[in-house]
Amino acid sequence: MQKIPLRKIIFLFTMFSAIAFARFNVVASYPYLGKIVQAVGGDNVKVKVLASAKFDPHFVIPKPSLIPAISRADMLVANGAGLEIGWLPPLLKNANNPKVRIGTKGFVDVSRAVHLIDIPKSVSRAYGDVHPEGNPHFNCDPNNVLPIARLITKKLVRLDSAHAQVYQHNLARFTAKWKTFLRTFNARMHSCKIKKVVQYHELFNYLLRRYGIESAATVEPLPGIAPTSKHTLALINQMKKEHIRTIIEDPYHEKHTAKFIASKTGAKVIVLPHDVGAVRGTDTLEKFYKTIAARLCQ
Repeated sequence: MQKIPLRKIIFLFTMFSAIAFARFNVVASYPYLGKIVQAVGGDNVKVKVLASAKFDPHFVIPKPSLIPAISRADMLVANGAGLEIGWLPPLLKNANNPKVRIGTKGFVDVSRAVHLIDIPKSVSRAYGDVHPEGNPHFNCDPNNVLPIARLITKKLVRLDSAHAQVYQHNLARFTAKWKTFLRTFNARMHSCKIKKVVQYHELFNYLLRRYGIESAATVEPLPGIAPTSKHTLALINQMKKEHIRTIIEDPYHEKHTAKFIASKTGAKVIVLPHDVGAVRGTDTLEKFYKTIAARLCQ
């Protein structure tokens, strides 16, 4: 019997080990999606997040440096509902990866897992930067995390069936953990004394409606349109008349207008994160939502 050289044995072992432990490449458009993918994928996935939480999620710069990760991806997880429409398509085109093109098995649109609100009756530039499919900022409500996690797991099981049981086990563990977290979060939010707010942009509608907080107006006269003097003065009068004392601001919009309105109405400006990592101390899903509740219901 011919003896196999030690060098060849080492080579074969290395090769088979690499195959056995090769991780499934997943690209996520936003940080919160990356965290959910990692929670259900565990050690079997390698996750690359495209957008930074430090910037406006509508206007991500489609940097060429992001293309290689997409070209190698086995699956791409997107927020959907038109949020990536201005920046993801050119990256997909240049990556030229048939696995993750829009409409393929490897392209996951998580907006399909949630009930979208604020669907416009008509779409026109006269109404600002409206989203035809509905409000895409459903991630600000932690109750939408589990439906999204289930959809991602379903896709992982379909595309990487060798690890199907692991993904399903991870989902079950994450589900139990998240339900426990939601009980505490829901109790905190239901005790929140704020009942009416003004937002800069309608980022938090899902969260506010879930917990019975009315969004009375926005600092923007229309979605994506910068505040005007006329609108600002009208908003000040409305807040005085309706005794609104809270303005919700996100980290990336200008702060001068909200501060001016607050100075004229006695309102308080509260900066809420819109995604994981948007402000200090929000580097996990739990910390992201805890920060929202702590700042809003202080």
